[in-house]
Amino acid sequence: MQLVGQVPLKKKRNKIHPYKFALWVACAAIVMMFAALTSAYMVRKSGGNWLEFTLPNVFYINTLVILLSSISIHGAYLAFKKNNHKLYKILLSGGAILGLTFVTLQYQGWQELIAQGIELKTNPSSSFLYVISGLHLAHIIPGIVAIVLAFIFAFIRKQEVTPLSKLRLELVVHYWHFVDFLWVYLFVFLLLQ
Repeated sequence: MQLVGQVPLKKKRNKIHPYKFALWVACAAIVMMFAALTSAYMVRKSGGNWLEFTLPNVFYINTLVILLSSISIHGAYLAFKKNNHKLYKILLSGGAILGLTFVTLQYQGWQELIAQGIELKTNPSSSFLYVISGLHLAHIIPGIVAIVLAFIFAFIRKQEVTPLSKLRLELVVHYWHFVDFLWVYLFVFLLLQ
């Protein structure tokens, strides 16, 4: 410890937990990847030979489902912090079901595209759509796994609000909100393009 004019200076500690920091670094890397993909999408679109098609209506429903799941997961977190374990379990269950519904609807949307003759290799525009939505889905899966694990722990462990249990659930909530807003960005981007 340094002394300045006989007054000890305390070193400031970082106020963000290392797990949170790691999560946000990972999220920043994911944002950069999707920013690069959407930039490449715009550059390639301006090059011509671009097939225009309408997104299936199920993608609109999918967007609503993931927004509702985010609200449910956030509500579960708030209920957990207030020691309302019954509501916590109900909302966490709802969030898990809605997350799995998102995956199912995403697959259904791809099936509708294929039925219209819009496949991965049909055109660069369809390739970008499948790659962008597929990579997003690849980032949804770890979130669903985390939600399902939280769901399992909610029913097999004694529910105590400790700093560690709160941190774990907070990380799940932050990641889920991140992939939720990422989907909204991608969906709006695809609609406007």
